[in-house]
Amino acid sequence: MSTEMTGAEIVVQALKDQGVEVVFGYPGGAVLPIYDEIFKQNEIRHILVRHEQGAAHAAEGYARSTGKPGVVLVTSGPGATNAVTGMTDALMDSIPLVVLTGQVPTFMIGNDAFQEADTVGITRPCTKHNWLVRDTDQLADTIHRGFHVATHGRPGPVLIDIPKDVQFATGTYVAPEQARTHTYAPRTRGDRAAIEAAVELLERAERPVLYTGGGVINSGPRASALLRELAAETGFPLTSTLMGLGAYPASGPAWIGMLGMHGTYEANMTMHGCDAMFCIGARFDDRITGKLDAFSPGSRKVHVDIDPSSINKNIRVDVPIVGDIAEVLEEMLAIWRERGAKKRDVSAWWKQIEEWRAVKCLTYKASTSTIKPQYAIERLEALTRGMDRYVTTEVGQHQMWAAQFMGFDEPNRWMTSGGLGTMGYGTPASIGVQVAHPESLVINVAGEASWLMNMQEMGTAVQYRLPVKQFILNNERLGMVRQWQQLLHGERYSHSWSEALPDFVKLAEAFGCKGIKCDDPADLDDAIREMLAYDGPVIFDCVVEKHENCFPMIPSGKAHNEMLLGEASTEGAIGSSGAVLV
Repeated sequence: MSTEMTGAEIVVQALKDQGVEVVFGYPGGAVLPIYDEIFKQNEIRHILVRHEQGAAHAAEGYARSTGKPGVVLVTSGPGATNAVTGMTDALMDSIPLVVLTGQVPTFMIGNDAFQEADTVGITRPCTKHNWLVRDTDQLADTIHRGFHVATHGRPGPVLIDIPKDVQFATGTYVAPEQARTHTYAPRTRGDRAAIEAAVELLERAERPVLYTGGGVINSGPRASALLRELAAETGFPLTSTLMGLGAYPASGPAWIGMLGMHGTYEANMTMHGCDAMFCIGARFDDRITGKLDAFSPGSRKVHVDIDPSSINKNIRVDVPIVGDIAEVLEEMLAIWRERGAKKRDVSAWWKQIEEWRAVKCLTYKASTSTIKPQYAIERLEALTRGMDRYVTTEVGQHQMWAAQFMGFDEPNRWMTSGGLGTMGYGTPASIGVQVAHPESLVINVAGEASWLMNMQEMGTAVQYRLPVKQFILNNERLGMVRQWQQLLHGERYSHSWSEALPDFVKLAEAFGCKGIKCDDPADLDDAIREMLAYDGPVIFDCVVEKHENCFPMIPSGKAHNEMLLGEASTEGAIGSSGAVLV
């Protein structure tokens, strides 16, 4: 039944009807009517961030860890433009966000009014879809359609720009079931003939690999369960992108490690040498493929993705399948079983993989005087393994070390910025995760440079009593930039360090949380236990080796079999950079 409401009332009612429990936002003049309605109710919780970029990343963390859309509410002009980085990040990593922005009154649009920006124009390239609502009667329908678009097909961010006079005016509210969501109906069922062709290819494979990505996680828990069934029934090795960690358990028998630029030697060599590749919910991005014309040169390829534009975009495949991962895997397993398919003998292939694994590509030189960053992550993993744990990261070397040395056995436990590589992502994302899971352990693995970009959100953590743990690997360097300058730019370290870092313990105390500093490997375990035992937010300053490099590494423009390994690995010759050339 239709009801007359103000635009601001419509916004809040629509959020309630969409099941929204939390909104991350920052008020301003162009959204004050909406904030007034939020004040009058208690069903939706509002989290006041310290910067609109933080609101978007917090909503990403919430969405990634729950599977629900994250909701952002910010004002016009700079409020909207500050959220652009988070929206672009969500678009690249397929995270469902609904971003509500205020706008100047409709009669002022185009007049360069105070805090006016062409929000729809600015955000068109960084959202899945966006709307400017000029008619209050269209507001509820647009919001419901926004949630539908954000969460169906390939997930992503949408933006709804709402002028202030539309918020004040009266209009007709329509419920979600009355909204015009039928106009967007992405295909979810895969073509049966293509799925049969994929099964036939898998049956004949002698050197197969399952290559999985974030699409498996986005499809939901059923997709991850079906992936595990597929790996068990085929006996094939399985690797994953950075975004797909946890869809298949790191402790599982099929797991050969993460793939790509900083993936494991065995995963990359398996990809290079396979004769059949089954890509499930990944997009063949450049950090995975390396040199395109040398990528997995002898293999036939199957690609399953809900986004048809991702198929044959970077790599030509033999069997394209457009559909939802869960639905396609379910039908594929049914066909596999109907045909009486049995585990193919791929023992010779596994023997080769075990030889590559014996290289021990993640080995590093230990130290008793300095904390090696790999050791810090290893100890963090060992002391939190088995806990109800969620991990976010910033972007850089620490991010890759966390992916390499921390194991994830469940989906939705690992939140990181993949496609956009956004420094400053991790702290607000950890806050969003903690809001969603108040009783869980949430750790943000950070580098000091990346962490400083959104450190203001510790004020949010303290205000809402969110016990997030900020685990900072402090090498006083822009670690990944410095590594590339060493290996690829003649050791010319142009602006890749800071000479004015804060005292992180004093900074923590200034925010009203706990600060811990550790620079001795012998003290590290006790310091981590202290962090875990504290029932509030913690900033942990872990002072690590300044010039440690992150290996393995595929240099830009090289193939998977042209990796650099750390000198502690057991194969190859030492290069002048201290890396092993393989």
